[in-house]
Amino acid sequence: MDIKIVENVDKIFKNVFDDDDLVITRDTSADDIEDWDSLEQINLLISMEKEFGIKFDIKEVSNLKNVGEMMDLIEKKIENGK
Repeated sequence: MDIKIVENVDKIFKNVFDDDDLVITRDTSADDIEDWDSLEQINLLISMEKEFGIKFDIKEVSNLKNVGEMMDLIEKKIENGK
């Protein structure tokens, strides 16, 4: 996993949830963050699309179980140039 992806995803989570003390891991999911609802999910995805220059498909993101899977998808999209 590219360390830049990890650092940027961490930064995006802290920004979206307005919490500089937020600690995320590959296993972090919506169940672990109190304010992570459907609106924040959209904010996260839009922020990640802008940061990494990619576009998510609704089918791709609807099956993500945790932050690790999200980062894996980002890495795959960057490698494939999407």
